[in-house]
Amino acid sequence: MRVLADRRSFTLDLGHHVAELVLYYRRSQSYELIVGGIPQSRVSLAYPELLDYPYVRHIARMLDAAAPAGAPLRTVHLGAGALTLPRYLAATRPGSPQLVVEYERALGEAVLAALPLPDGADVTMLWGDARSLAESAPTATGWADVPFTVVDLWDAARVSAHVSSVEFYSAVARRMSRGGVMAVNLLDGGGFSYARGQAASLASLFEHVAVVLDTEPFGHPPIDNVVVFASDSPIAVAEHPELLDDNDNDPDDPAGSRPTVLSGAELERWVGDAALVTDATATDSPDPDAAELPG
Repeated sequence: MRVLADRRSFTLDLGHHVAELVLYYRRSQSYELIVGGIPQSRVSLAYPELLDYPYVRHIARMLDAAAPAGAPLRTVHLGAGALTLPRYLAATRPGSPQLVVEYERALGEAVLAALPLPDGADVTMLWGDARSLAESAPTATGWADVPFTVVDLWDAARVSAHVSSVEFYSAVARRMSRGGVMAVNLLDGGGFSYARGQAASLASLFEHVAVVLDTEPFGHPPIDNVVVFASDSPIAVAEHPELLDDNDNDPDDPAGSRPTVLSGAELERWVGDAALVTDATATDSPDPDAAELPG
């Protein structure tokens, strides 16, 4: 690992990718984690409530709505980058017990060494492949009866097929509490064939599913993040899309940059005839550099 001029910044060769942690705004002590040339996380040590990426804010708003303000919330994070959301929960809900499952141990430990978690943060790291651990990790790890699960399993710019199937989501769902919520961060665009298959797969396991998009759902938009929420209980952001408002207090734009929330009949129309994704049919998420996307 090569430490750069800023004492927290580093470059780390992971073999298949190079990871970089860079300072991008000194005043807020904000850092960005980049893997394989793709930005993965932004965190502010001074203001952990500051969330730069829209998809992270969408998941945070669901966390905000999951329990009364300030109440601890037990959460499992499958993949966490620079631990933006664990830091957010530690700041907004002190005492929240959190489990982070991370495959790249060398990177995870380098991030923690450079950007330590705040004192009192109740975060346990579990190193290894999320699919294997979902299927076999003992309940003593704390991964059982979980009310909120964040699935953010990216390998640079792609989500691997082996964490994109009904079988994978079933293994994760078995570790959730009744009425718990799963949030899945994906990448897709164009005709959304990949994301529609993921939504169909989650809908086969959960009674309620909602998709949050920052792009046009029925056009042919460029590739972007797609967040899917799934639960056996009604989903707060589907019932109250205003929870996702991001208007920067602009009185002339009360809805702000509210994303599109698809649920119910509108989600069924969007999913259309997309087939369930099984281990036999799963593929990696689309290449963001591809000129044309499937679907």
